[in-house]
Amino acid sequence: MAADMLSTVIKPVHREGHKFIAIFAVATLVLFLIWQPLGWIGVGLTVWCYYFFRDPDRYTPVREGLVISPADGVVSLLEPAVPPAEMEMGAAPLTRISVFMNVFNCHVNRAPVPGTVARIAYRPGKFLNASLDKASVDNERNGMVIAMADGRKLGVVQIAGLVARRILCEVREGQALAAGERFGMIRFGSRLDIYLPEGVAPLVAVGQTMIAGETVLADLEAGEAPRAAEVR
Repeated sequence: MAADMLSTVIKPVHREGHKFIAIFAVATLVLFLIWQPLGWIGVGLTVWCYYFFRDPDRYTPVREGLVISPADGVVSLLEPAVPPAEMEMGAAPLTRISVFMNVFNCHVNRAPVPGTVARIAYRPGKFLNASLDKASVDNERNGMVIAMADGRKLGVVQIAGLVARRILCEVREGQALAAGERFGMIRFGSRLDIYLPEGVAPLVAVGQTMIAGETVLADLEAGEAPRAAEVR
């Protein structure tokens, strides 16, 4: 029981976070030497930094055809949109699901479907608020196209936000991915766009909270219409 309670508080940390946590911790010691109240503020910021880089295990549904959320956060946009040109997914609009991650969300990104990385395309850009629609066009981004076993392709775009200054993609073209497998992260506050294959309807709604590696975004095998949602 004690171990279970401890595991709800103590989470594994992504290796990208080790240096930042160390920097925050050293800065906190300096702040304590300057003025104790400042030191306690540093403690709070160090704890926040630790939780920002947390990398907990997730329980990914494994049924064939499911599209799983690649990011923690909230669905901020859900609309037809043409994928970025550098992803080479064609000029026809596809259903785009945008998941906005604030600075308190876990920022480790996970593959939404099993398949092979067909393309990775990075594009430099601005650092506008990632919740804005134009962030998909103007902001720094990294696109990844996953080719599935049935020949269909799905696009995932990591988009830097107002605070974010680095997109990390840890996979390469030709690499096989399992659904829910970690492929990168963005620091500190950002968004992911998911481009569904043609004819696939989303099973989520704007405002819905996503859990990376667990929440089902769509079902490639279903003929269900897009779902509606109500605030209750």
